[in-house]
Amino acid sequence: MSKHENSRCENCIIRQMNSFKALKKEELKQMSDSKETKVIKKGEAIFREGERLNGVFCVRNGISKLSKMSDNGRDQIVKIATKGEVLGQRSVIASEATNLSATALEDMEVCFIPKTHIEESLQNNATFTNAVLKHMAQDLKFADDVIVNMAQKSVKQRLAEVLLYLDEHFGQDEDGFLYLQLSRADIADVVGTATELLIRTLTKLKKEEIVHTSGKRIKLIDKKALYNIVEGL
Repeated sequence: MSKHENSRCENCIIRQMNSFKALKKEELKQMSDSKETKVIKKGEAIFREGERLNGVFCVRNGISKLSKMSDNGRDQIVKIATKGEVLGQRSVIASEATNLSATALEDMEVCFIPKTHIEESLQNNATFTNAVLKHMAQDLKFADDVIVNMAQKSVKQRLAEVLLYLDEHFGQDEDGFLYLQLSRADIADVVGTATELLIRTLTKLKKEEIVHTSGKRIKLIDKKALYNIVEGL
């Protein structure tokens, strides 16, 4: 199968990872005829908080951060999104401005799908509507968990949880370091703390020989200890 055929929605295996798997073949063909494939360079915004989107972005390759600006001007990263994720779906369905920004953490390839196709399928395909509702319910649960963690867990616990999450979802490079290399500021924004406190906490984990760092690279030495920290043991 050619690259062009692979890129068509009805042939794309990426859709099996999201609610688009519930679309009928004819719907996928129509979507494919009007979608636009875009390359987003590392550091570029896919969309910014407050924008009104005319469609959604399906991630074919790459990793992005979803973040929200707080009242004090601080960026809070609420989620790391990767291959298969559909970005901007809630805003398009609700016809509201986006409440998050999406920024590429590495070079990405995304498919922009006009909102007309989403709206038509929601009206005419009950299976797709149900799949979208389940996806949005999962996002709400994830957001609830983030709020609880912020309120009830220490910075050390949240950092340990983030490191384990990065290891589980993105794996390691050939040297055993976490594949996804985030800046200390980005990790602090995920954890929900000041960069200086994040660095001090990471240094403590290094002294305890739980992690090893080299530049901004991080290697998990003792995962069991990290799990114990998360559980407050």
